[in-house]
Amino acid sequence: MKLFVLGGSGLLGYRIAELAAREHETFFTYNYRPATIENTTGLKLDKCDRARTLEAIGKVKPDVVIDTAAQHNVDYCETHKEEAWKVNVEGTKNVVDGCRQVGAKMVFLSTDYVFDGTKECYSEQDKPNPINYYGKTKLEAENLLENAGIPIVVARTSVIYGWNPSEIAGLKSSSGKSVNFVIWALGKLKAKEEIRAVTDQYSSPTLADNLAEILLTMASSNKQGVYHTAGRSCLNRYDFTLKIAGTFGFDNTLIKPVTSEAFKQAARRPMRCCLDVSRTERTFNVKLLDAESGLAVMKTQAKDVGW
Repeated sequence: MKLFVLGGSGLLGYRIAELAAREHETFFTYNYRPATIENTTGLKLDKCDRARTLEAIGKVKPDVVIDTAAQHNVDYCETHKEEAWKVNVEGTKNVVDGCRQVGAKMVFLSTDYVFDGTKECYSEQDKPNPINYYGKTKLEAENLLENAGIPIVVARTSVIYGWNPSEIAGLKSSSGKSVNFVIWALGKLKAKEEIRAVTDQYSSPTLADNLAEILLTMASSNKQGVYHTAGRSCLNRYDFTLKIAGTFGFDNTLIKPVTSEAFKQAARRPMRCCLDVSRTERTFNVKLLDAESGLAVMKTQAKDVGW
């Protein structure tokens, strides 16, 4: 299988390309942050550039494109709607059209934020109802794929975490906001700084390594459709942060429980956006990890990344 991973310098894209290169001919893209991944070919690409995107996909002629590239910052999307739409919708359309021209399957990363957070747990059969602009752009992209006329998989996920070489600097500075939540929390805890974590927002934290394995299984399968691909745990950020501290041996008294009202955020957050992954596990014969298991995997990798 020839694989083309968009967003290869991000946490998930990096993990997918790194894992795929063991068995498949793998290409990846980066935009602002160059990345080096062994046994792969990297290309600088902004998927908003339609001509370059069509050219790149046409040149590589992949069997499958996995698109992880997006504007993920929820508050930024709320205050920069034109840019968010350009990346998350128009950019995705460029990729869809590129896949159509070469007959490639497309695996698209979506989000739990397509839901409004008013239900205990969401299955693929539940009707989306996003309450922030980020969620709206991702749902619009899902709709594009549904009518694309190509083989597609939409993989909805939640709070991706794990080690990424381009984010390790976050361990040395607790101020980095471009790092994933676990690395950010570890930086704060290592510096003995207080963390305020909300008790009223629930999600399903997802280990990037685990998700990468499942996405590659989906990429090589002939199955299509929308699937939930998130961690098995449903917990709030406060409890998740306590688990991070416990796994890595930090003082959990630094972690203070607060409600969402303590933060002035531009975008509304769904209060309970946990995903039911049973259909994905059953369909693809895979296992999604709970938070404890995912953090334990990160701990075993800590020495390898210089932690």
